[in-house]
Amino acid sequence: MTSCTPADGSPDLLFLLSWASHALQTEHAAGLAELGISPRAHYVLAQARTGVLTQREIGERCGVDKTTMVVTLDQLERAGLAERRPAPTDRRARLVAVTPAGERVLERAQDVVRRIQADLLATLPEKDRDAFLRALTALVTGPLANTSPYAPGARSGC
Repeated sequence: MTSCTPADGSPDLLFLLSWASHALQTEHAAGLAELGISPRAHYVLAQARTGVLTQREIGERCGVDKTTMVVTLDQLERAGLAERRPAPTDRRARLVAVTPAGERVLERAQDVVRRIQADLLATLPEKDRDAFLRALTALVTGPLANTSPYAPGARSGC
């Protein structure tokens, strides 16, 4: 790993979190690619699982703009993993539902993500794992909560 430690020797938090985030995203993308989906498609399927959210609501929860959401849902529909249905209360809105094939892929995807995360956390001493997760959660729900659509509490689910 390249070091971006400032001259005073203190760790550069931005560099460390960016490095960790990039590495974890790369692992997720590789693991999910084996199932034929992207991390974004996984997030969308996970949100759509209930069948009660609109395309717009899922996009908001996942921090995905309208255009990207349409492209992602088009890909999921072509793959037979999700479908858009008219919303009963708003004829302009579309609910997104996961198909049976999508449920199978989603289950396998969640297993992949759980394995990757467990493998990563296993590199830490057991006594430090919960503290690490609590500390990260405290950062993203506290001082960083309003800076990212992905922070817990800012968007539910993704």
